[in-house]
Amino acid sequence: MAAGAGSRLDPLTKTTPKPMIPVANIPIMEMILKHLKGYGITNVIANTHTLAEYIHSTYGGNNALGINFEYVYEDKLSGTAGGVKKCQHFLESEGSFLVISGDALTDVNIAELVESHEKSNAIATMALREVPWEEVKHFGVVVTDDNAKVVEFQEKPALEDAKSNLVNTGIYVFKKEIFDYIPADTFFDFAKNVFPALFENNEIINTHVLKEYWNDIGTLNQYKLSSFDILNEHLSIKPDYTRFKTGWISDSAKVDAKCSIEDIAVVGNNTIIESNVQLKEKNIIGNNCVIKSGATLINSIVWNNVVIEEDAILEDCIVADGAIIKREAKVASGEVIAQNTIIETQKV
Repeated sequence: MAAGAGSRLDPLTKTTPKPMIPVANIPIMEMILKHLKGYGITNVIANTHTLAEYIHSTYGGNNALGINFEYVYEDKLSGTAGGVKKCQHFLESEGSFLVISGDALTDVNIAELVESHEKSNAIATMALREVPWEEVKHFGVVVTDDNAKVVEFQEKPALEDAKSNLVNTGIYVFKKEIFDYIPADTFFDFAKNVFPALFENNEIINTHVLKEYWNDIGTLNQYKLSSFDILNEHLSIKPDYTRFKTGWISDSAKVDAKCSIEDIAVVGNNTIIESNVQLKEKNIIGNNCVIKSGATLINSIVWNNVVIEEDAILEDCIVADGAIIKREAKVASGEVIAQNTIIETQKV
């Protein structure tokens, strides 16, 4: 599912579709495709809308990942279920199919999820994740019985009203009969429309609680958290570079011996880091970047083709493709720098 606008990730998603946001220099969608292939899933379709051509041109057809990737372009958004309905021609020949959000960072055990679905004989299986009770107000909560079947939904309940701390991850396995519950050419949502209709018709909705990592990249804070979770090795997905004590560094990167990496970093292809650069705490630096002498980065994420000039300071920042941070510039903590932006030296 790759059609959403990702407005909560603005300004990053003004020029990059949400599924193509890089996490440790790998687009989220690419992580998902690689993960699917690891379980033998090589036929994938996506519904697209926002900045769709970016996705089409990168992955369409038989791509370099060995995935047969098809897509359906929605000229108007049709909801979570409506988007899947538009992919019916691709999916209905299979007995069951997997649905996963294009912004989900996860190393879910797909084999266990599918096995749970097949054993349940249910029309639908929802992947759930346990979250701390104080966070339930941010999620769709699912209440289950002793047989892992859904008995109730609560949408972002207050803590005192919550009956469960199991939340819907947006990862599903469906029998093809699910299409009987989704009308064509209608805005339709799984949570608001399909699942209530299943209840009304006494259909069983099975659940499977994930033990593995899951986080949706829905907000800037979640994006930072997930990116640094990879550096902290909280999930099995790893950056595509050689592992050193100080992090993952591409073989084609040039990191000066006098660069100080105080905690852990990711450094991408063909990136140059000059002498006396300080990388403090956790940092991710993309491909084809230049970090000049004396610059300091603290807990920051830098995308591709970025230039950070001498003695510039960035803390807790996200810098999108092609930005230039001028000499001695100081970027405010928490700042998000849009694509191709120039941050000038502050005049005293």
